Amino acid sequence: MTSAADAVRSVELVEHAPASRLALPDAVGRALAASGIVDATPDPYTPGHWSLKAGSKVGAVCVTAPGDGEPITVRITPKVPIVRLFFLLGYSLDPRRSWRDGEVEVAEHRDLLPALAHAVERQVDRALRQGLLQGYRATEESALVVRGRIREAEQIRRRFGAMLPIEVAYDEFTTDIAENRILRAAVERLLRLQGIPRDVRRRLLHQRARLTDVTAIVRGQPIPDWRPTRLNSRYHQALRLSRVVLDGASAEHGPGDLRIDGFLFDMNKLFEDFVTTALRETFQGRGRGSGGHTARLQDSHYLDEAAAIRMKPDFVLYGPDGTPCAVADAKYKAERPGGYPDADLYQMLAYCTALGLREGHLVYAKGNAPHADHQVRHAGIVIHQHALDLDQEPPGLLTDIEEVAQRLANTPRV
Repeated sequence: MTSAADAVRSVELVEHAPASRLALPDAVGRALAASGIVDATPDPYTPGHWSLKAGSKVGAVCVTAPGDGEPITVRITPKVPIVRLFFLLGYSLDPRRSWRDGEVEVAEHRDLLPALAHAVERQVDRALRQGLLQGYRATEESALVVRGRIREAEQIRRRFGAMLPIEVAYDEFTTDIAENRILRAAVERLLRLQGIPRDVRRRLLHQRARLTDVTAIVRGQPIPDWRPTRLNSRYHQALRLSRVVLDGASAEHGPGDLRIDGFLFDMNKLFEDFVTTALRETFQGRGRGSGGHTARLQDSHYLDEAAAIRMKPDFVLYGPDGTPCAVADAKYKAERPGGYPDADLYQMLAYCTALGLREGHLVYAKGNAPHADHQVRHAGIVIHQHALDLDQEPPGLLTDIEEVAQRLANTPRV
């Protein structure tokens, strides 16, 4: 068995890189295998050693295993430069005002978590420069005076025959609204994570102090919804980035006594969101929609006549008559599970067959799949593979998206 002195307490991995062989306590190795953060398998020849391989999740987490009180830190570095990753994220959230490098200053950070924390603090600071946003919040309470309207049913149920107190409902003008609660929750979440630079942590503490009168969201409570309006426009960027922190990528607990605390991005979803959003914006911005074409994301279709096998392509373009005229799927990395080396191609063939299209389009990140065209035998269907270079400047990347959109616009029907 590997001793505590020999075992590593910090693991550095690179997204989709070859597996690393490390000395780990068995409890930690089993914890990593159970977490799904990385692929972890014990070395069959060397006790106390584990083989770790990162998949599409990037970021940093601390894992505390049962029976091993000292946490182990796992950092997974994306292949895409941090500044490019934030462009993909910003464009997906708000394509008409995606973040510029200078707005979040991510270039100075080499790791994802410090860059994310810096970006959140910067956007929250900008949102709060004019003071906390105020709004109306529906409030129900027992009062000694009438305010708003009397809740008659509740008054009878709880205080039948009593004059005071009175059950009332009213709209309160306050800073304790959903927008401010989301900002505070994101700041609190980041302050609980390890790996935040000292100067960024200090500024996050300052932002939390500005939000001290806002009700904190208790762990387990749902995150409140918000809608973009003219009144909360200065909060939009901060709120979108805060939701990224709070939504499913953050992990705080695991099965049993396993504890996971950190933040992870799923590059598969990030790439899919960027490609589909960029394609939709390209069609709308170029005026292709003026001819009656419409683009829809994750639309449901059926493979069989009985409508029992549902399919949801990432992107479908519809013609003026409402029939599909092009289909595309974004795949960050080619899916080649054992025994089915071309699963993505089979999936696209099913889309084309069900939608009555003679061409289908798979969009990959460059390096994960090559440019290629596949003519399907006996079907008259061509499947195109496009490869986007994510390491180039944003204008070049969006130009490549426009070229894919042009191919989609010219897709022939069966």
